[in-house]
Formats: sequence, C-alpha cells, structure tokens
Amino acid sequence: MVGEARAYLVSPGPGVFCPPAPFLRLRSPDLPTFQSDDAEIFYIDEGEGEPILLIHGFASNISTNWVVPGWVGYLKGKGYRVVAIDNRGHGKSEKLYETDRYRAPLMAEDARRLLDHLGIARAHVMGYSMGARISAFLALAHPGRVRSIVFGGLGVNMVRGMAGTGPIAAALEAPSIDDVSNPTARTFRAFAEQTGSDLKALAACIRASREPLGREDVARIAVPVLVAVGETDVVGGSAEALAELIPGARALVIPGRDHMKAVGDRAYKEGVADFLASLS
Repeated sequence: MVGEARAYLVSPGPGVFCPPAPFLRLRSPDLPTFQSDDAEIFYIDEGEGEPILLIHGFASNISTNWVVPGWVGYLKGKGYRVVAIDNRGHGKSEKLYETDRYRAPLMAEDARRLLDHLGIARAHVMGYSMGARISAFLALAHPGRVRSIVFGGLGVNMVRGMAGTGPIAAALEAPSIDDVSNPTARTFRAFAEQTGSDLKALAACIRASREPLGREDVARIAVPVLVAVGETDVVGGSAEALAELIPGARALVIPGRDHMKAVGDRAYKEGVADFLASLS
C-alpha cells in the first residue's frame, strides 16, 4: 500500500481530524487521488489480473476494512487487481459537511468515476455494509460496469432501510463519548474514534437522505451476486432473505460472526474466492 502521509492538527476530540476549510488539507503529492465532481477521492490500485473494486462501510476506510483484515493481500494472491476507494468523508478522501453530498447514488458515482479514472471498463465489486448499499446503486445505474457483486455485511436490511440514524448523528456530534448514553450510538462513536474519522463529516453522512432500495429494485440487479453476512449480524440482517429477492443470487452465512467480526473471517474470504472463481 502507498505510504501514508499524516497531518496532525488541533482537534476538538480524540481521533477527530477537523481541517478549518477544505482547502487547508495537508497531503503528500504521492497519495493517489482523483477529482470526483465535488470531492477529492483517495484510492489504492494494487496487483494484476481481473479487477475487483472494494467499497468500505460507514466510519471505516480502506485500511480498516480491507488492508488490516487481509483482503487486499488475499485477493492479490488469488490473481486479482485490487482497487479500493475511501468513500467521500472517510479515510483520506475529502471531508464534506453538507448532508446532500452523501446520497448513496452520488457515492456510487464516485466509484464509477474511479473506474473511469483507472481505465477499467468492468470490474467485480465488493462492498461491506454501507459499501454494499453503494454497490447496489452502482449496479443499477451502470450494469455494464459491474461483472459481479459481493454484498458483505448487508442482507435483507438493505431493503428494510436503517432506522435510528438521528441518535447516531447526535453521538458523533457530542463533545465526548462520555456524553453518549445510547448503546448503539455509543458503539458507532467508539468505532469512528478508533478509525480516526472526522466526526462532523460522518454525522453529515449518516444524516443524508437515504433513497429507498425496494424489493423490486434489487430484483433488477442482473449480475451474479453473493450475499455474505455473519450468522449473528443483526445490523445486516439475513443473507438468505436478500438472496431470495435477487435472481440467481447466492447466500453465504459466515458462522458465528457478527457485523464487526465477519469482516476478516476466513470463511468469508474463501466463500468470496470460490464465488469469483466460479465466474471465470
């Protein structure tokens, strides 16, 4: 992975990076970025072979979702060209503070523009949690650009929507995690601090209007699909129930894993490798 360049600025809380303005972000010129409409987006591009695009989840980033759990190395070892994106407002990508700049279709266009930027006509796509939702919008808007999809960490709750985003946003905006009493919201705040995220940007992201994805929408996905969700993942919901809504989709239940612990699971990796190999 490309070497990191960090900028340490005085911030209002632990792990919070809050530049005074978008134009004052400190970057190393060797970091791979591109301009996607209104946002500068960071990415990695490693390995050779058939491309696979990785899209991480909410409050995560390329490193936390894909590098540290071993996905990048694993997929490169299987002979794939691995491309991964830091979603807008996350990781090393530009931090935006208006909720309407985080709609899922816009974030799907960031992914499509990354493929354009790299000259990739068509790629496998794997998204985790929020990234799975972005992947669905990408496949629906640009079916010719998607070879297959792995929906990781998001099952039937993709079509049920996400409730309770207000408390999560409030937790992210609280002066300290000690001020957060809601257990679920506190978990999100703790994870955001662990990943060194910009809490203000994440609050705007979680508050963004969420265009509904109905059963009839996912039924229109016309590429091979694997739905991979942990057995005890109450955030993502049932893998089988979502797979039943998508023609020809397969389900992978990751034994004994919840939403967080499924990410780097060996059974998850092997299931994805088998799925991709079956398409070649």
